[in-house]
Amino acid sequence: MTKVVDFGQAERNARKRDFDLEKLQYALDHGGIPQDQLENAMELLSKATGKDLYIGTKRSPQSKVRFAQSLQENLGFLNANGYLTNKEKVFLSDITPFIAFSSNCIVHDIKAKNPVPANVSEIAKLIGISRQNTSLAINSLVKKGLLFKGESGVEGNNAKAYAVFVNPHVIYAGDKDSVNEALQVMFHKAMKMPILKDLPDKLF
Repeated sequence: MTKVVDFGQAERNARKRDFDLEKLQYALDHGGIPQDQLENAMELLSKATGKDLYIGTKRSPQSKVRFAQSLQENLGFLNANGYLTNKEKVFLSDITPFIAFSSNCIVHDIKAKNPVPANVSEIAKLIGISRQNTSLAINSLVKKGLLFKGESGVEGNNAKAYAVFVNPHVIYAGDKDSVNEALQVMFHKAMKMPILKDLPDKLF
């Protein structure tokens, strides 16, 4: 006698198993407390405080680590096309520890609450090379669309001071999914330049 298989029931059983596994995983992830109990507790707290609450985790010590990310595919592409001189490569590497989060500006101290942009002379001191070589590298990389000089005020003897920004398509200290809008404006034209317009990875 042929046994009739109830596929509908089999599917319902499979869904129930998946649901039970999800509940078990949730409980394991939240100290053994079932999801419905956590949701009830959060609802009570929200009513008591009048605020929308959510479950979060304490930030780890690593969350305070500052970092700038190199876009490897793009750097490889530029190198393959001979776009950068050796001095320019070294310069970009040397300034990386001084790129401020989100603004991508070269600053004195990336840990400062309000980082102060470094001018050409100060950048030279930060990376330990002459002002002349620093100025040459910056001007060359500005022409190539990898740096941007923005006027930041007036220095002594009425000389203009400039803040220097790094093209986030090469090195970026920030959220790659949400690039600072000011940076997008600064480098919008640059990304239409030969070579740069063909970069494999585009952030905007």
